[in-house]
Amino acid sequence: MGKRWDSVPVPSVQLNDLDSGTLNRFRERAARSKRLGVEILEEDDGVLIEKLRLMDGEYLKRAAILLFHPDPEQYITGASLRIGYFRSDSDLRYHDDIQGNLFTQVERAMDLLLTKYLQASISYEGVQRVESYPIPEDALREILLNAVAHKDYGSGVPIQISVYDDRILFWNNGQLPEEWTIENLTSKHSSQPFNPDIANAFFRAGMVETWGRGIEKVVQSCQASGIQPPELRYEAPGLWVEFRYRTVDPSIGKTTTQKTTQETTQKTTQEIPQKILAILREKPRASRRQIASILTEISEDGVKYHLAKMKANEQIRHVGPSKGGRWEVLDKSGEKE
Repeated sequence: MGKRWDSVPVPSVQLNDLDSGTLNRFRERAARSKRLGVEILEEDDGVLIEKLRLMDGEYLKRAAILLFHPDPEQYITGASLRIGYFRSDSDLRYHDDIQGNLFTQVERAMDLLLTKYLQASISYEGVQRVESYPIPEDALREILLNAVAHKDYGSGVPIQISVYDDRILFWNNGQLPEEWTIENLTSKHSSQPFNPDIANAFFRAGMVETWGRGIEKVVQSCQASGIQPPELRYEAPGLWVEFRYRTVDPSIGKTTTQKTTQETTQKTTQEIPQKILAILREKPRASRRQIASILTEISEDGVKYHLAKMKANEQIRHVGPSKGGRWEVLDKSGEKE
């Protein structure tokens, strides 16, 4: 058809099938990045999608479904992301399957990596608590975004992230541009996204660049943090990115085990819903941003995830409009406490 995979039209999906909440959050990101005119951001969803070049005539493109549909896997098999913690190559201890549109996948994956899978060393600057991860957050996010933007979604295989005690590996079923090698990726190169329409939306949201500087930025971030840049391996049909690190407890100067870290992070993750409930009892009109600022150990996106989960479990309910409403904490019978 002479089209890239992500630009193929899908006649069975309509504009009103897309998630309005994700579109509104995209508007917020794009406003901050200043990569879309204010007049476009103020238009309705149909005009915005058209201006993002996500329409083919009267039909939505595959990219629009991946970016803004609440459940892209209804139409695109394997459009998801998987994270697992391994004690060894044959010993998988636990894992998470992350679904939803690509913006949601990136937010959820980053939140899980930082709250559940990776160990943060704790230090203090005066009274300020400082958390340092074995991999710089911006490098982690850049590799994740590259995997999501450049994946071959026609493969039907999820992106896979494997976490070990001393390393983390990203695997993406994607393809390098014709005649490219790993050396092209690690040196100055032009931007040739595998999914141009997806990459354009990420760029407009301020999440990626268009100059092919992603790997260069990762290398610089790792060097600034004193760790080795990741190793890249292209083994058809996919690309491996491997970060190696040691987790060290600065209080005793010895390497700690990921098992201890996972037990701590799992306990913390289990405590977070109770902390959120306590906040909502005291401040029923608290926003996600306010809750995140009170808790400090979880991001705004993490708060959103826990609120949605607690709402589905009938622990809480929201009353009134999205902006200006209030939360009610429910008892076991589903009644307000």
